[in-house]
Amino acid sequence: MLLEIKNGSVTRGGVPVLSHFDFYIRGNEKIGIVGRNGAGKTTLIDVLSGRADLDSDPSDPASGMTTSRAFTVSVFRQEEKMPDLTAGEYLCGEAQWDGMVQEQNGTQDAGEENAGAGTAQQSAQRRADARLEARRMFTEIGFAEEDWEKRIPSLSGGQRVKLRLIRTLLEDADVCILDEPTNHLDMESTAFLEQCLRRYKGAVVVVSHDRYFLDRVAECVCEVSGGKITRYAGGYTQYREQKTARLAREKRAYDQQQKEIQRLNDLIGKFKNKPRKAAFARSRKTMLSRMEILPAPEQDDAAIHTGDIIPEKRGSKTVFSCEHVQIGWKEPVREISLRVRRGAKIGILGPNGAGKSTLLRTLAGLLPPLKGRISVGSGADIAYYDQRSAEISDEKNVFDWYHDRFPALTGKEVRESLAGYLFHGKDMGTRVSDLSGGEKARLVLAALLQTKPNVLLLDEPTNNMDIPAKETIESILRDYRGTLLFVSHDRYCISRVAESLMILPAGSRDVLCYPFGYDHYMEHRGEGRGQEEITALRTAQEQRLIEGLRSVPKAEHFRLREMPTEEANLDWRFSLNQKEREPAEEAFAAADAPEHAWDDDYDVKREQARDAWTKACLDWYDLYLEAQAERLSN
Repeated sequence: MLLEIKNGSVTRGGVPVLSHFDFYIRGNEKIGIVGRNGAGKTTLIDVLSGRADLDSDPSDPASGMTTSRAFTVSVFRQEEKMPDLTAGEYLCGEAQWDGMVQEQNGTQDAGEENAGAGTAQQSAQRRADARLEARRMFTEIGFAEEDWEKRIPSLSGGQRVKLRLIRTLLEDADVCILDEPTNHLDMESTAFLEQCLRRYKGAVVVVSHDRYFLDRVAECVCEVSGGKITRYAGGYTQYREQKTARLAREKRAYDQQQKEIQRLNDLIGKFKNKPRKAAFARSRKTMLSRMEILPAPEQDDAAIHTGDIIPEKRGSKTVFSCEHVQIGWKEPVREISLRVRRGAKIGILGPNGAGKSTLLRTLAGLLPPLKGRISVGSGADIAYYDQRSAEISDEKNVFDWYHDRFPALTGKEVRESLAGYLFHGKDMGTRVSDLSGGEKARLVLAALLQTKPNVLLLDEPTNNMDIPAKETIESILRDYRGTLLFVSHDRYCISRVAESLMILPAGSRDVLCYPFGYDHYMEHRGEGRGQEEITALRTAQEQRLIEGLRSVPKAEHFRLREMPTEEANLDWRFSLNQKEREPAEEAFAAADAPEHAWDDDYDVKREQARDAWTKACLDWYDLYLEAQAERLSN
C-alpha cells in the first residue's frame, strides 16, 4: 500500500467537507475520482498533494494518513500561472532537467556517486533522453514543430493546457494527480493522453467528468458524495452499473422495511386496546423500537429509460440517398455519396470546421446542396435539433409551455413525460426563460421526441448538460427505434448510442463510413494521429470485407420460393450483384498477380481493379444489411 487514509476528515472554514472517509493508493494503480461540483474532489486532491491537512482526531489514534515509503508527487491543476518562456524552454529548461537529474541521482548508491565522470555521463544522457521525450510528446499531442519556439503568452488556452500536461507527465513522479485534464483538449489530444496514462509507470489519480476517458484509463473509480468516498472496481461504465445495482438493493431493502414497519404499526393499533392481545401488541412495539431503521435510499440522479420509443410512422427502408452531392454554404466543403437505412444510428465524427453541422442541415433540408440532389424516402418525418433550438425564451412555466404544444395530454401525462427528462415537482413551475442552457435543451428534446418522428438529426444534443442529464438522454436515444444521425464531441455518448460511424476527416472532402461502433473504431484505428491513419483504416476495412467475401458460396443465398415481392426483389438484386462480383474478383486477382508487377501501368490497373472489386463487395454488404433489416421487420 503506497498511501492509506483511515477515518480521515477535512474541515474548511468551520464547515466539514469530507467526514470519516477511507482512501488508499496501491502500487501503480490508476484511480478515477468522480462526484458533483462541491462534493470535495478538490479537497481530496489537496490532501493527497500536501496542500491540505487532515483534521486531528485524538479519539481515534489509528486515523490519519500512512505511507509505505517516501514518494514523489506531480500535480496538474486547472488554473496555474505560466512563465513568459518559449514552449521549448518551459519543457526543457535547465532548471527543470537539473532538478530531475539531481532527484534521480539522489536515489543511487554511494558507490555510484563516487563514479565521477560516469555519473556525469549518465546525467547528460538522461537530460538528452528527457529532451527527446519532451519533443516527441510535444508533436504527438498536436503541436506543430514551429510551435516549439513560440512564447507561452501567444499560445491559446488549449495549447497551454497541453504544455502543462506534458510537463506534469515528464516529471515522472510516483503519483501523478490530474484535475480535469481533458478540458480544452480535442479528441485526438485526449486519446494521446489516455495512451500516456495507461503506460505511466507510477500511480495516477485523475478527477474527470469525461466518462469515456475514465473508461479508458481508470482501473477503479472513487465517488465523492455526502462527505464519504466509495470505491468501485473498473472504469466509469462498471462504476455506474455497480452503483445502480447498489441503489436498487438499498431501495428494495428500504421498501421491505417500510412495509414491515407499517405492518407492525397496524398490528399495534389493532390490538393495543384489547386486553387479551395487549401483550402481543406490546411485543410488536418492542420489536419496532429495537429495529435498526434504514435511511431513505439515495436517488439516482439520472432517469434511465427502459422501453422502446416507437415513431408514429414507419417510413421507407431507405431514408436518405445521394450520389456525389456537394455540400457547403458558398464553397463546397464535402462531397457525399451515401445511403442511410431505416433504423440506422449513426454518429458523425470530424474536427471543427469539417462540415458536420453543414451535413446535418443539408439532410434536414435547411441548406440546399451546391451540386446534386438528395433523395429523401417516402414517409420520412424529420426532426432537427441544433444548439440554436435550445435558445428559447418564454414567460410561461415549464408545464404550460409543454402542455400548450401537446394539449391532448392530461396533466398527469405531461408530468410523467417531463419526469423522463428530469423535470420534477417545482421544476414544473419554473419559467422557461429562467432555465439553464442544459435544462432548455432537455425541454426542447422532450418536445421533439413527443412528436414521435421517424428520423432524428441532432447536432450536439447533450452540450451544456451535466452527467445525469446526459445519461438520461443517452438512454432515450438508445431506446429510440427510428433513424438517428447525430454529431457529438462526447465520446461516451457516441460509444453508447451510435451503432455505426460517419467520419469527416480533415484535409479531405470525402466522407468515410464505418459500419461498427466507436469502441470498435478506437480499437482498430491504432495509436497514431492524422489522415494517413484514417485512410489506412478504410483500406483495412475494405480488405476485411474482401477476405470475408472470398468464402461466400457462389450459389445464390436467397433462392426463389413463395415469397413477398420485396424479398423476391432482393433475391433478384443479389443475383445481379453476384454476376458483377465474381468477374470483378477474378479481374482483381489477375491484376494483382506478381508477374505483372513490373508493367508500366501495373499500379493504375491494379487500383482500378481493386476499386471495382471493392465496390461490388460493398454493394453486397448493403444488400446483406437490407436483407437482415427485412427479416427483423417481418
